[in-house]
Amino acid sequence: MCRLCDEGRPQAHFEPRRGFLKAVATTAVAAAGFNLLTAPPVAAASARPPVNSGGAGRRYIIRGGAVMSMDPKVGDFAEADVLVEGKKILAVGRNLQAGGAAVIDARGRIVMPGFIDTHHHQFETALRSFLADGLLGADGKPHGEINYRDYILGKFSPVYRPKDVYINELFGALSQLDAGVTTVHDVSQIHHSPQHSDAAIKGIVDSGRRTAFGYFEGRGALAQYPDDARRIKKQYFSSADQLVTMIMGGEIYLPGYEKTWKIGRELGLQVAAHVVGARTAPIFDALATANQFGPDNLFIHMAGMSDMSWQKAKDAGVAVSLAVPIEMNMRHGQPPILKALSMGIEPSLSVDVECTLTADFFTQMRTTMALQRMLVNDKALAGQTDLPELLTTRDVLRFATMQGAKDLKLDHKVGSLTPGKEADIIILDATSINVTPLNHVPGAVVSLMERSNVETVIVAGKVRKWKGQVLDANLNMLRKELEASRDYLFTAAGIPQNLFR
Repeated sequence: MCRLCDEGRPQAHFEPRRGFLKAVATTAVAAAGFNLLTAPPVAAASARPPVNSGGAGRRYIIRGGAVMSMDPKVGDFAEADVLVEGKKILAVGRNLQAGGAAVIDARGRIVMPGFIDTHHHQFETALRSFLADGLLGADGKPHGEINYRDYILGKFSPVYRPKDVYINELFGALSQLDAGVTTVHDVSQIHHSPQHSDAAIKGIVDSGRRTAFGYFEGRGALAQYPDDARRIKKQYFSSADQLVTMIMGGEIYLPGYEKTWKIGRELGLQVAAHVVGARTAPIFDALATANQFGPDNLFIHMAGMSDMSWQKAKDAGVAVSLAVPIEMNMRHGQPPILKALSMGIEPSLSVDVECTLTADFFTQMRTTMALQRMLVNDKALAGQTDLPELLTTRDVLRFATMQGAKDLKLDHKVGSLTPGKEADIIILDATSINVTPLNHVPGAVVSLMERSNVETVIVAGKVRKWKGQVLDANLNMLRKELEASRDYLFTAAGIPQNLFR
């Protein structure tokens, strides 16, 4: 292969190739008129990330990418620029003037908002794939013996030390950052003591990722949930303008949840809960009947809930987070994607637990779209004519970005590339072998891409991943710490390590 030929400057080589090269050059000229990502020369583009990105007054411009803003008022561009100053987006448009600002060359790339995960148990990172074949609970059959409730919550969770919480939170956050997930609601059911809570928050903060810290339950005699919420809120979340915010976990299947909801609302926090099947349906119905739902509620899964409760949730303006791949695999019940949409409730998406499935958002979007279309297509094939609209790739991208921001009460800050919002941006490589040639931007992201296409990740204006590499993290050292935590957890829980169980 010839580098100059590859760059579109054909060279004369040996005789048999002349005809071929002439044909290639002619084709390239003809195709240039149809290239979605053609851009003028990018001056001063650097192989290094902008210096002190995210700092006050620091400017850089992302030039020449296919920009998908996820804001109807801003629109989308086959080729445009995004100008960033400090933490915020200044402008989105064609041929923006940026003076001497540093340049990020985005030709051949897709520029869009970062993904937003509204439900993820990051403390389980060291247990990745342990429960790949498992269910939510035991069902009396061999396939249900090793299950989430008995093993993850019953055996592993109680033996976590604060140091285990820290490395699991930090590594899990960096891993999702690498995959383009710039914001997460971390459902950390690991608050056995104030020290565990402090370690979870430190791991999140040290990752540098935008996070809604979910203060859920702990286990054991030292557990001080939910009363420690007041200290945590005062110590760590006194400002309304910070990268990490707080959500109150209020599981309705736990005794005393009424107190938890009361504390959360006293502190002005969202109140989140897992709502799954027969275990929670009667309590959920009682809360619905008593009009206890509000716009401050975030309900996760919503599988198996009554029509009455759905209507009450809709009327109250609650947020609904679906973890479709997990719900299908772990027997939560059929993911209620059709029900939510029929009620006019757009769900946000979430990954749930990495002990069972991947935390990348391409999987979440593809699976959600495939399930909804399968259910609707089944109705069509059965002869029904009054059908819901089929989800599109743009729909699930909206669930994964703007709707996630709305559900975490962060849509004033993130979720779209809107001037004035904070710059949570991902740059995706559309020239890679699994995507090129680019014909449809939403379709390419949802139907073709994977985490390897996530080239650059920006959070609050700061470049956190650059040209495929996570910055400001010694991943080799952190990997060793995570493996050491895993080894301790298996030993302390009395569970043999068996790679081929």
